[in-house]
Amino acid sequence: MMTALALARRALGRVSPNPAVGCVVLDPDGAVAGRGWTQPGGRPHAETEALGRAGRAARGGTAYVSLEPCAHHGETPPCADALVAAGIGRAVIATEDPDPRVAGGGIARLQDAGIEVRVGVGRRDAERLNAGFLKRITAGRPLVTLKCATTLDGRIATHSGESQWITGEVARAWGHGLRASHDAVLTGAATVRGDDPELTCRLPGMADHSPLRVVLDTRLTTPLTANLVSTAKERPTCLITVDDANDERKAVFVDCGVEVIEVEADDGGRPDVDAALKVLAERGITRVLAEGGGQVAAALLRAHAVDRIAWFRAPAVIGGDGVPVAEGFGVDSLADMPRFERRWGFSAGADSLEIFERLGGAGRH
Repeated sequence: MMTALALARRALGRVSPNPAVGCVVLDPDGAVAGRGWTQPGGRPHAETEALGRAGRAARGGTAYVSLEPCAHHGETPPCADALVAAGIGRAVIATEDPDPRVAGGGIARLQDAGIEVRVGVGRRDAERLNAGFLKRITAGRPLVTLKCATTLDGRIATHSGESQWITGEVARAWGHGLRASHDAVLTGAATVRGDDPELTCRLPGMADHSPLRVVLDTRLTTPLTANLVSTAKERPTCLITVDDANDERKAVFVDCGVEVIEVEADDGGRPDVDAALKVLAERGITRVLAEGGGQVAAALLRAHAVDRIAWFRAPAVIGGDGVPVAEGFGVDSLADMPRFERRWGFSAGADSLEIFERLGGAGRH
């Protein structure tokens, strides 16, 4: 199952709105006969890929699948039917699929065909891996990972605004890898105006892994000369603004290839975070990487919308007059603080990376 999960990770950021699934098929003697993972765009599915490689060796064997096989007809026949037709004798499934079109139907189809089914092996890891898919199905919004690159004292820039580069090349490469594993990267208009980012994955050979670029822009102040706008016809880009946005300004962005999405405003007159995430989920987005400045971080934290934090720290200190990683967002007492638990820690060259999950389980649905 760990191999199936490792295969599934290859599909993250490439298959939305589908889940990232891995499958390993063993022959009756326990030897690996076929491996597969969900292909870009969501088709073919992992089971089909693995069975195709296994061929006749799958008959009487065991299939390890990181998510319940689908049981509905879509662009391809149900994977549960493919497993039955291949003649496997046993299926080991990490976790159930809550999609109403599946929701136990795949397991039932296998059992009805006389196949031995075991569910729950590697469940926690499988749910953590597909937390974005599960959250979109059960909560109507994508998983949100807040990416921070700071000094040891939590500063993202000096008091004059200088921020490039606080962390080193290795950490920045890790950051590009994070973009590749997400469906969308989210920033704010202030960051676009100040840094003019590309928000693409620029690791060698991975340009086509770049996610949808999303900008929270209350008054459509993103410059028309910004990289995000000038390349919008080559790289999908959208601005999320409030529902009384200037029509003329909106039309100019549309002409440039930028999608403009209007949502209701929050109490401060900015795009409502919950509404923005709901709109992204409706478009099939399951995993969002937030790379904005202090305003975006504060808005997401205020809305309790941050599920994970990827925190890069450089071994340096700027001091209290530097720009903080998050602006104030209304914490009056310690009981109001969003709390997270540290899950992993890594070295990233001279810097460090820690991954935190929201207490209560960002990796669970």
